[in-house]
Amino acid sequence: MAVQDTDTRKPAVYVYGILPADIELEPGAAGVGDPPGEVRVVRRGDLAALVSDVDLTKPLGRPDDLFAHEGLLDAAAAEVPVLPLRFGALVSSDDAVAEELLQGHRDEFVTALSQLEDRVEYVVRGRYDEQGILREVLGGNPPAARLANQIRGADPDATRELRIQLGEILNSEVAAKREKDTRAVGDAVDGLVEASVVRPPSSELDAVYIALLVRTDAVDDLEEAVSRLANDWAGRVDLNLIGPLAAYDFVGAPAATAAATAHRELT
Repeated sequence: MAVQDTDTRKPAVYVYGILPADIELEPGAAGVGDPPGEVRVVRRGDLAALVSDVDLTKPLGRPDDLFAHEGLLDAAAAEVPVLPLRFGALVSSDDAVAEELLQGHRDEFVTALSQLEDRVEYVVRGRYDEQGILREVLGGNPPAARLANQIRGADPDATRELRIQLGEILNSEVAAKREKDTRAVGDAVDGLVEASVVRPPSSELDAVYIALLVRTDAVDDLEEAVSRLANDWAGRVDLNLIGPLAAYDFVGAPAATAAATAHRELT
């Protein structure tokens, strides 16, 4: 299927994600755009897509647009399986959504949705307490502690090389602790999740950043396991469980293929 060549003088149809056809949408849900378009459901057979109209004369990509995209899909994922499309998925009309997207990829979408039935994504995210992790590293690494003592109160220019050495040691030590703490989370949730993806750290103080695919009937146990670990790490790591979310980290080829062939990314 060719990429849709949308006319910037006319509204385009923005596609958020794919769901089972029996989805019921609360009226008045707001989507992306300025002003936000009202979200509606396009159905074809046993599949549906959440869509809204957008004005292509106004750029997308504001923080409000990203929050609207993710918020809509996360809210839907709490109720039904959802295949999220990447931000910026556009097609020319509701008919194109129904025929080219839903009908054209029906078998892949139905299979993928069945694999997500009664499953949601959660993210475990932890951040080190900056002073706490520094004390922990220096307390367990005498060479780093000696460098820190040499640097303390000294002229920054005169100790530049020492600061670089200390920075390299700290980065290496924190990376090792991050790997160990990530394994600890994996052990804590073992048997409660069906799949996991370790996300790359977005900050040097990130301790844990893991996406989990969990059955809805195991969510209470997951929350309890993460809560116990958060208590154990109190004052060291600020640990949070985020979700339920659409299964962004566990959607494979079908949604990716559709997103690549049925839309163009807006920058």
